[in-house]
Amino acid sequence: MTALMEARGLSRTLPGDPPVPLVRGIDLDVMPGRFHAVIGPSGCGKSSLLYLLGLLDRPTGGSLFFEGQDTLPLTGDQRAQLRLERFGFVFQFHFLLPEFTALENVVLPIRRLGRLSARAAYDRARVTLESMSLADQAHKTPDRMSGGQRQRVAIARALANDPSLVLGDEPTGNLDSHNSSRVVEIFRSLAKEQGRAVVCVTHDPEVAAAADVRIHMLDGVIEKID
Repeated sequence: MTALMEARGLSRTLPGDPPVPLVRGIDLDVMPGRFHAVIGPSGCGKSSLLYLLGLLDRPTGGSLFFEGQDTLPLTGDQRAQLRLERFGFVFQFHFLLPEFTALENVVLPIRRLGRLSARAAYDRARVTLESMSLADQAHKTPDRMSGGQRQRVAIARALANDPSLVLGDEPTGNLDSHNSSRVVEIFRSLAKEQGRAVVCVTHDPEVAAAADVRIHMLDGVIEKID
């Protein structure tokens, strides 16, 4: 199986006196159909690695290939377009637009991509919400939904453009145990049943236990992968 994303010697150092290394010498293959959990103590570089993999930050060393394409020469606009087309992001806080309904939040990235008519975009958004068991929440604003429902809307928004890579930064960190378990099952399904590559930074033992691949980090480096 070919890796969806390949990192070799990937590093990120903040300038300063002395410079501050965030991650160092990362070698990692992100595989389609696999649920990857990045684990380790706070401050070990987990989120820094995720932002590099998600093209939200630029490395200061090494290489990063996505679907065989070298991402380092890409301009900011090209990186943003690639993220919109191929990546989905889920964070600890849902970051839904409070004045928009669930349906309107999910349709935003579809309309931004601009490949579907308005009607087709809304149809796709409805289907995506239905896949999260949220059809009855489509016309509610975030303040009228539970925390678990808001996070599932955020997942639906991440899936709106059918990404091949889904990245989560502590997606269960703000949820109770029941809703955390539900999100874990969704992430497992995205990998196992839909064939997407899923990478999730987490402190949650349940998330780590559910993953196919566990990437253990300490002091900015990968200690082991199991």
